[in-house]
Amino acid sequence: MVKHIVMFKLKETLSKEEKLDVMNRFKAAIEALPAKIDVIRKVFVGLNINEAEAWDICLESEFDTLDDVKFYAAHPDHVAAAGILKDAKLDRACVDYEC
Repeated sequence: MVKHIVMFKLKETLSKEEKLDVMNRFKAAIEALPAKIDVIRKVFVGLNINEAEAWDICLESEFDTLDDVKFYAAHPDHVAAAGILKDAKLDRACVDYEC
């Protein structure tokens, strides 16, 4: 199994309301993907509640193989969901590991 963990930092110029709106739309879109992309074994999006921390969003997902992660990443429904963060994202960090 491969775990795919991604963290996102949103732009500081966004208001709290704008950040929350983007975060909630992204969460809903990503968590709807298992019904559309069958290689996703598990997905969850956590929204940071601790303003003292640097990252705003954490996406945790599980796949059978790294090739499945790559298929998911290029899938049009994932690309559309990720596009929700396009204008709001400042930074992204990712790790894929076997477990």
